[in-house]
Amino acid sequence: MTHTDTPATAALRRFRCVLGLFVLGLILSGVTAFPLQYELDRLVAMRGLTNATPADTHTGFDHWILTVRNGLHDTCVRYPWMAYGTDWLAFAHLVIAVFFIGPLVNPVRNVWVLWAGLIACAAVIPLALICGEIRGIPFGWRVVDCSFGVFGAIPLIYCLRLVRLLGSTQTRSQ
Repeated sequence: MTHTDTPATAALRRFRCVLGLFVLGLILSGVTAFPLQYELDRLVAMRGLTNATPADTHTGFDHWILTVRNGLHDTCVRYPWMAYGTDWLAFAHLVIAVFFIGPLVNPVRNVWVLWAGLIACAAVIPLALICGEIRGIPFGWRVVDCSFGVFGAIPLIYCLRLVRLLGSTQTRSQ
């Protein structure tokens, strides 16, 4: 806080910085969902597994990555329209990011967006655990997916605290 900042100004700056990082995370999650096949090919190449099969690795991370890569390749060759589903996933992340522009502009009036985001973060956990089990996703990977909800909630909870401070400052100034 500089000597000219009020507590409300400093809180608003912190709010916008933290929420801006959250929005950036949504955008990056969305944009990286478009080139999945390319990304998996690069990951496999970086791990030196370009010519390997899942049977060569037996278990673990490399086995899972090769299984996913092969499944994605087979699906894209036989049913290229299936990738359209991940295109919509990517688009949804970008659209969700747009909703957070409201709180960036007026945090107190648009606090409901933060609450909706927090509810969505909480809903990630049962979705990953239940649907992941049904789809045969390894438990460790489901835990990674759950972490997006947990780690997404942290900045939103912090932002909600800052909105409370901003709201009380606005009430006192009226």
